Amino acid sequence: MNRYKALFFDIDDTLLDFRKAESDALRLLLKEQQMLYTPQAEAHYKTINQNLWKSFEKGEISRDEVINTRFSTFFKEYGRAVDGVALEKAYRSYLEQGHQEVKGAHELVATLEMNHDLYIVSNGVSRTQDKRLKDSGLNAYFKQVFISEDTGYQKPMKEFFDYVFACIPDFKPEQGLIIGDSLSADIRGGQLAGMDTCWFNPERKLNETGIEPTYESQQLSDLYSIINKACVLSCKG
Repeated sequence: MNRYKALFFDIDDTLLDFRKAESDALRLLLKEQQMLYTPQAEAHYKTINQNLWKSFEKGEISRDEVINTRFSTFFKEYGRAVDGVALEKAYRSYLEQGHQEVKGAHELVATLEMNHDLYIVSNGVSRTQDKRLKDSGLNAYFKQVFISEDTGYQKPMKEFFDYVFACIPDFKPEQGLIIGDSLSADIRGGQLAGMDTCWFNPERKLNETGIEPTYESQQLSDLYSIINKACVLSCKG
């Protein structure tokens, strides 16, 4: 008997290499705007973007506020007034092209799908995430994709997971495991929802948040042993 009936995966920097996709899209956008790309400029944009998404996770601002103000805020700090909505559309078209997989992602989900129900849980933008998943070929392995834009709630809100669980017949939270790179969104969200959690941490970052995952993995292949061990312990119990 499997310890986990369902596995819930984040997308960005868990299954798909968002950092690569983001960097490529930003380079193209800056070139379009005739602004010189530098590592410093990219780092500055990412700081602005990450802070906005953190505010979104806390429920302080809407998703639209995140995506429609990040570029106007960024360019304003370089002395340029731009149409944030228009630049978001241009950036989105570039970002949708990025579907590079995290090492081992395809093999992992293809193997796990044989004995588990797989689901996507993401705070991203629906159209972008759907396209990237389809272009990567990973979408074929998931029973359903849940994006915050469609649910009306976002990770780590319990309401997001209540919505997800209501769509899965005969499911109980203790039967699920969530895998993601974000302690604040994925791990905290899983905890609030009553699930076990696995923090995907390939860079071996220090955890100074006080949020303690059930498991931690440095590479996706670690999930095989994590899930098998959980199954053995469950059977013994």
